[in-house]
Amino acid sequence: MPNHADIESAVLHAFELSLEAQLRAVRRLRSGPAPDKPRQKGMSHIDYVFDILQRAGQPLHITQILDRIEKVHGPRLDRESVVSALVKKVQRHDRFLRTGRNTFALLKGGRPA
Repeated sequence: MPNHADIESAVLHAFELSLEAQLRAVRRLRSGPAPDKPRQKGMSHIDYVFDILQRAGQPLHITQILDRIEKVHGPRLDRESVVSALVKKVQRHDRFLRTGRNTFALLKGGRPA
């Protein structure tokens, strides 16, 4: 059975840890706002396009796609590289189809690879 000194030591240790955490939080707040978070990792350009077309539910021109990607996800993507990647996906019947000049849609039942 723990004695009084052991209990007191455990309680004081818990208070000490709590106060140290609070002090770190205060110091972080004093140092100003945290820098902007970097772009979400793990999403490729094609993933961005897929997300935007899925949200739209209809074909979109590449200009609309790129504008919406920038608005929703942040980065401004290079038009030529996105079109090139989409054309390759269209040729392989992989998630996307071309409905007009530089206009793309999702294949029915299209899903991320």
